[in-house]
Amino acid sequence: MISQLLRSGVTAVCLAALPWMAVADDQGLAAKRLNELLSNATTITGGFSQMTLSSNGANLQETTGTMALKRPGMFRWHTDPPLEQLLVSNGEKIWLFDPDLEQVTIQKLDRRLAHTPALLLSGDVSQLQQSFNISWTEGGSVVDFTLTPKDEDSMFDNLRISFSNGVINDMQLSDPVGQRTNILFRNVELNTPLSDSLFTFEIPKGVDVISE
Repeated sequence: MISQLLRSGVTAVCLAALPWMAVADDQGLAAKRLNELLSNATTITGGFSQMTLSSNGANLQETTGTMALKRPGMFRWHTDPPLEQLLVSNGEKIWLFDPDLEQVTIQKLDRRLAHTPALLLSGDVSQLQQSFNISWTEGGSVVDFTLTPKDEDSMFDNLRISFSNGVINDMQLSDPVGQRTNILFRNVELNTPLSDSLFTFEIPKGVDVISE
């Protein structure tokens, strides 16, 4: 599926110029802080740019697109041409439409957060601490979280999610083979009213349908 930032007299001056950083190792506190930030929004809309890097840092793919998310569990993730794809979930199932292949794949939504990262933004985040080991740093208006899945079958080894002024700014996922996917969000808006109809997909005539 879906198928990834932040030293005598001279030292004092330099330290004064640095942002104050708080590092929290307490799992409960980290989960609570992340839950607070994620729960601020019932809907999220915006654009994104995504870059996938190999384990040695080579650029494998770059894409852009738009997203719309709504709790609980609904999302619409459109990747622009030339690698166009549309991923839609109504909270129960997922449609993956590939216009070039003229193919739609339908599968039941996996509600495990470690298997469907989009649910971190649109799903029930009350179980974060059960799914991940969480650490965080906070400095000024920027808050960074690192999530390590407890489930060995997770689709990623770790995920970093960053907020700026309370709004999601970027995500980075590292998978078991060492690839990294960096997602930078732009023009993000919170709590814009969205109809549930946006999160359904009408299968075009003549395309192949694969149900899993």
